[in-house]
Amino acid sequence: MLDAAFSTLFRTIRVPRDLAGITTYDPAGEADAVDADMTRADVDAVWAGVENLYRTGIYPGISFCLRRHGKVLLNRAIGHSSGNGPGDAKDDEKIPMTPETPVCQYSASKAVTAMLIHLLVERGEIHLSDPISHYIPEFAAHGKDHVTVYQMISHHGGIPAPKPGSADTDILFDHDRFIHLVCELKPSSAGGRRMAYHAVTGGALMGEIVRRVTGSDIRTFLAENIQKPLGFRYFNYGVAEDDIPRVAKNYDTGPPLVYPVSRLARRALSVPWGEVVRISNDPRFLRAIIPAANLVATADEMARFFQMLLNDGELDGVRIFKPLTVRRALVPSDIMKFDGTMIVPMKYSAGLMLGASPLGLWGPYSERAFGHVGFMNILCWADPDRRIAASLQTTGKCLIGTHLVTLARLLMTIGRRCRTGTDFRHRQQNPFAAARMLDTMLRRFLLGA
Repeated sequence: MLDAAFSTLFRTIRVPRDLAGITTYDPAGEADAVDADMTRADVDAVWAGVENLYRTGIYPGISFCLRRHGKVLLNRAIGHSSGNGPGDAKDDEKIPMTPETPVCQYSASKAVTAMLIHLLVERGEIHLSDPISHYIPEFAAHGKDHVTVYQMISHHGGIPAPKPGSADTDILFDHDRFIHLVCELKPSSAGGRRMAYHAVTGGALMGEIVRRVTGSDIRTFLAENIQKPLGFRYFNYGVAEDDIPRVAKNYDTGPPLVYPVSRLARRALSVPWGEVVRISNDPRFLRAIIPAANLVATADEMARFFQMLLNDGELDGVRIFKPLTVRRALVPSDIMKFDGTMIVPMKYSAGLMLGASPLGLWGPYSERAFGHVGFMNILCWADPDRRIAASLQTTGKCLIGTHLVTLARLLMTIGRRCRTGTDFRHRQQNPFAAARMLDTMLRRFLLGA
């Protein structure tokens, strides 16, 4: 009875003791650990970290794919794509989460959108240093005529988000109306001067640039240049009508946000937290083209995409980008500093989120790692030092809670078990001391330990 009350109050899911019954994977599809320079214990430790993440009760469904040296070590799913979330009845049909379940990537979509822009640069059709107004003249309104493509995709564009309440959420489903809204925004800072995460504005503009330069919408451009050449089943903005029921349902989980955190979240997202979750389950959202937020893909597809970038633009004999294009996309746009929107330390390139040392977004000593996160706790990345490409897909959306400690431990486990072979002793006597220190700080803050 107490467990039920706790689950209702903190909006967590029912977690069975035996997770094997809700875990799906094909053993034949996973390589032997030794083939990727790991031990079975290493791989098992990583998966145990994923299981511990599920046990937090925050995520109704999780899918995870880990590749090393190009070998698939883990491609598994745990939980349910629908039917076992907060608000679902006990007798609701529980649809298993599988490695083939497509998931909305939210902001991880931005990494793909940015690489499509880099593809246009590679072909000489645009230049990153060009003002956006060169391609979208109406964007010049209110003094934005000098804001460049580069500044926008590196989150220095000066228009991080529309003011909360300035438009109804349905505007996201109308690309032309939303572009008009973005073009009419007044900059909060001069382009290039302030680093502030652009949740939806930058992606919309990049999609419009693709449309005006190529004559095709960005969905078609993605299909022709990445999705079809690499044989991806999903991996595009939205899904076909018949695939809408297959997409995993997102859930608003964990303790409800309270002021001032709720205000900060709304300022970054332009709408209340729960509304972001509700919108993502709306069939109109899954039919629309929203370059900043509605790429739909499996964990395997996202890991393969980042494997392709790790391979300097080639996967399974198919070249998507020239090596120079990938390397250009990974050049830092700034030093690590506090992001004006998210109020956390961040380091960006032209479209990707970069790692750092001694501790970064992608784990300990991850200064060469790159990827992108998605709302909330969707992580897709590659690490050249560890030769890994990974994707963690989650369907529970919770900003603050003890699950963050478990997530941090999972990233540290991946970093520790996927050894780099690099001697870090010249930097610090214990290469994971900083990570452990952060872990301790998080536990004290979140648990009062």
